[in-house]
Amino acid sequence: MQNTEEIWRLVDAKQDEFIALSDKVWGTPELCYGEFESCAAHTAMLEQEGFRVTRNVAGIPTAVMGEAGEGGPVIAILGEYDALPGLSQEAGVAEPRPLPGNGYGHGCGHNLLGSASMLAATAVKDYLAKHNLPGRVRYYGCPAEEGGAAKGFMVREGAFKDVDIAISWHPASLSGVNEPHSLANTRIDFSFTGRASHAAAAPHLGRSALDAVELMNVGVNYMREHMPSDARIHYAMLDAGGIAPNVVQAFAKVRYLIRARNLPELTRLIARVRKIADGAALMTETSVKTQVVSAVSNLLGNTPLERAMHDNFVRLGPPPFDEEDRKFAREIQATLTEEDIESAFRRAGIPYRPDVPLCDAIVPLEAKGAAMVGSTDVGDVSWAVPTVQARGATYAIGTPGHSWQLTAQGKTAASHKGLVHVAKIMAGTALDTLRDPALLEAAKAEHAATMQRTPYVCPLPPDLKPPVQMSA
Repeated sequence: MQNTEEIWRLVDAKQDEFIALSDKVWGTPELCYGEFESCAAHTAMLEQEGFRVTRNVAGIPTAVMGEAGEGGPVIAILGEYDALPGLSQEAGVAEPRPLPGNGYGHGCGHNLLGSASMLAATAVKDYLAKHNLPGRVRYYGCPAEEGGAAKGFMVREGAFKDVDIAISWHPASLSGVNEPHSLANTRIDFSFTGRASHAAAAPHLGRSALDAVELMNVGVNYMREHMPSDARIHYAMLDAGGIAPNVVQAFAKVRYLIRARNLPELTRLIARVRKIADGAALMTETSVKTQVVSAVSNLLGNTPLERAMHDNFVRLGPPPFDEEDRKFAREIQATLTEEDIESAFRRAGIPYRPDVPLCDAIVPLEAKGAAMVGSTDVGDVSWAVPTVQARGATYAIGTPGHSWQLTAQGKTAASHKGLVHVAKIMAGTALDTLRDPALLEAAKAEHAATMQRTPYVCPLPPDLKPPVQMSA
């Protein structure tokens, strides 16, 4: 307990610098693989704190790693800093108010995510140096979580091959250990090529690639009735063939995001979607080509690490939000529906409390939330090394992910308090692992047993390179 409180004080000692880093990244939102300013800010902070810095991790220009310490176990703490399109928003106001510019915004809180993770890594570094203890801590600045699968490419290239455990977190409305459930997914572009012609004078000579895309979408929509209930499929038009309706569209492209509970189910679902695309091409007498853009694995849990992290949550308690924080949280909640707020409690597996605007308790480890889950490239790290994630309360309960409301809360006092709070949780968990060989051994043994039953197969095609031009 005494050592834990000491490392928490080390977090407090440098919190202002990392809050400033978070705010800086919030102010320069960049999309996946385009996070050059954000990565530079993180790299500069690593250098300022005396980490040994490795740039261009896995050949990705916006991936960076900082290491400190010597010998002993290697603890990785994972950070992110990519933003999202269409979520620009003025900070600290409870009404939609986009900022001038490109429309990007930190609507998933990754500005907080990277800064808190590096703050935790810095506290561990300072603790090891102060006590002259063996062990190494690494901060991994990971780009492109939002659809780019950067961590999958980093795993494939061996960036975690000598890591003993990995720790991460994600901004949330409630604090506790992240329930280790996510969907494996892949993004595939389907490009249809037909034949252009005059849509009125010679329609019989044209073969519409746009028709093929629409028929593919119809076919996949019919398939939804006949796929596992926890699978998800989404699509976005990348190229509708132009703006002239009097020209039969000779080319059209659609991107599909296919999610399933695990990699084997994902493989089967992908095969069915590909057959539908082939059928659409056959019906329209067009041709279709496919290109995998990215892919991620489902998350694996690790019971020993989850218990250790939960113990830190119980010792520390909830974030120290005050009445001013709750006042603004209520203003944000006024823009939401009752269903939004109730869903946050249901997803966490705890009773609905409509009078609580901000987290005031730790979600019990045994709580089982609703099955509605998304995807993350942390999943691939969890197959490579024992991994644990926290959920850190940084915004009003009920705030939807990927929303202007979340962007609006990215620089509030509450988000800053949540950043520091979860940094303490991660630093404490790392310290527990370094001080307790039995905990480390148990975590590694559980992971090894899982790998023996189900060996890891990277979902990325072996010849696929990181799509660093995704945001260009």
